[in-house]
Amino acid sequence: MLRRPVLVSIISLGLLLGSAAPALAATGPAVANAGFESGLSGWSESGNRDASFAEAGGHQGGGRLTHAASTAYRVETTQAVTGLARGPHTLSLWVRSDGNQPDAYVSLRHCGSAERRAAIPRTGELWVRLAVTVTVTGGRCTIVLHSEAAAGQWTHFDAVALTPGGSPGLEIRGADVSHVTKNEDHGAVYRDFSGPRRDPFRLLAANDVNYIRLKVWVDPADGYNDLDDTLAKARRAHAAGQRLLIDFHYSDAWADPGKQNKPAAWAALDFAGLRQAVYDHTFEVISALRAQGTPADLAQVGNEINGGMLWPDGRWDNWDGLAALLTAGSTAVTDASPATKVVLHLAEGGDNGGHRWWFDQAVARGVPFDAIAVSHYVYWHGALGELQANLVDLSGRYGKPVMVVETAYGFTLAEQDHETNIFNATLAAAGGYPATPRGQADALRDILTVVDGVPGALGVFYWEPTWTAVPGAGWDPADPASGDGWENQALFDYSGRALPALKVFGRF
Repeated sequence: MLRRPVLVSIISLGLLLGSAAPALAATGPAVANAGFESGLSGWSESGNRDASFAEAGGHQGGGRLTHAASTAYRVETTQAVTGLARGPHTLSLWVRSDGNQPDAYVSLRHCGSAERRAAIPRTGELWVRLAVTVTVTGGRCTIVLHSEAAAGQWTHFDAVALTPGGSPGLEIRGADVSHVTKNEDHGAVYRDFSGPRRDPFRLLAANDVNYIRLKVWVDPADGYNDLDDTLAKARRAHAAGQRLLIDFHYSDAWADPGKQNKPAAWAALDFAGLRQAVYDHTFEVISALRAQGTPADLAQVGNEINGGMLWPDGRWDNWDGLAALLTAGSTAVTDASPATKVVLHLAEGGDNGGHRWWFDQAVARGVPFDAIAVSHYVYWHGALGELQANLVDLSGRYGKPVMVVETAYGFTLAEQDHETNIFNATLAAAGGYPATPRGQADALRDILTVVDGVPGALGVFYWEPTWTAVPGAGWDPADPASGDGWENQALFDYSGRALPALKVFGRF
C-alpha cells in the first residue's frame, strides 16, 4: 500500500473456491410490480408518502421507485408476500443512492424470525445489487424499503425479488495487521470500546474478524514481516481462532503498482535463478506455516501486480516472464500446502477494462490461480457501483470467486505524528464520507454490503486497522525516524481505543 496507485449459513471456503456461485434462481411467489412499471400498485407507504414515488429510469425495464424530497423525510415502501414455504428466503434488488442518509435500508420483516437488514450504500451513478436472507416460519414476509434522509438526499430501487434459499454471504471478514508486532514492540496498546487493554488479535476476533492477512518481505531492514515475524503473528491469529491469507511482496520492502523492486539478494540473478528464488521463498514460507500448525488458507502470489512484479523481468510489458514467475509462485504454494488456495491481486478495484486485459493475459499463458482479489479505496479507486460491476464481471468471466483484500477510510483529519497522513481533506471529499468515526463506519459498512451483493464473493479485508502512531514504528523499514501516515485510518483512536467501525464486521 502506502502509495497513490498508478495505473445466513455460509458456504464453505472450499466450495466457493471451486467455482463462482451463480445468481439466485427467481422461483416462489412473485413480488407484485417488482419493477415499479405500474406505479406503486401492489406496494404500501407510510410516513412522508410524498417522498415515495414511481418514475422512469429503472435498472431493468422502464420504471423505478424513488425516495426523495426537498425537505427532511422518513418514508417506508412495503409489500407483504404470502404463500411462502418454511425456510430461508433471500430478498434481492438493485439500488442507487447518493448515500450518507441518517438511516436507509432494505429489510425483510414479519417473517416469523428476526428482521434482517442491509444498509443502502453510497453507490455513485451505477446501480448495485443488495441481498438479504431471512428464515421464514409463518408463510409470509414483508419487504421493506426504508429511507430516513435529509433534504435533497435520494435513493432509487428496482427489480425486487424474493426467492427461496440462502444468499451465499461473506465467508471472509478480514484485517491485514502486518505492522502490529512492530507497533507493539514500540509501545502501542489496543483497548476495547470501554477502555481496557486487549490483545489485538483477540479483540478483532471478538468483533467477528475471522481472517488475518499478513504480508511477507524477503529480507527487510528492520526484521519485521520476514519469515520469523510472520510465523509469530500466524500463531497469535491461530490462537484467536482466525484463518490466514499470506501476501507475498517478493521484495525487501513495499511492493505496489508504483514499485516492484527485487530483493537485494535476488538482484543479480539471471531469469532462471529469479524464478527458482520465487519458488524457494514461497515454498519455505508456506511449508513453515503448515509445519507449525498454522497453515495458510489463502496465499497471494504478488501484491497489487497490475504492472507485474520483480521488475524488469516480470513487468507488465514482459508477460511471458511475468507468467513464468507467477506460475513458479503458484506451484510452490500448492507443492508446500495442497489445501492452500492461490490468489492473484490487483489494485484499482473498479478498473474493469484493465483487469480484463490483465487476467486475459494470465489465463492465456496458463497461470494457475484459484481466486481474484482487488484493492478498493473509494477515495482513490472510484464509486462502489464500479467495484461491484467489476467483481461481478470478473467472477463470471473467469469462473473464480472474488474478494477485496484492501480497503480503509479515515475517522479524522487530525495528525498524531510528524508524518503527513495519506488520507486528507481532498481524499475525504473524493471518498464522499465525512472524516468522522461515523463516516469511517459507514464507508466500511458500504463496501461490505456491496461485496455481499456479488454472488459468490468471498469477503473483505480492512488494511492495517492496528497501525496506530507510535515513535519508531514508521513506514520505512530502513529508517527508524520515519513516521506513520496511516494512523487516521486505523480502527483505533489516538488513545488506542476501538472505534465504532470495528463493530461493523459483526453485521455480516
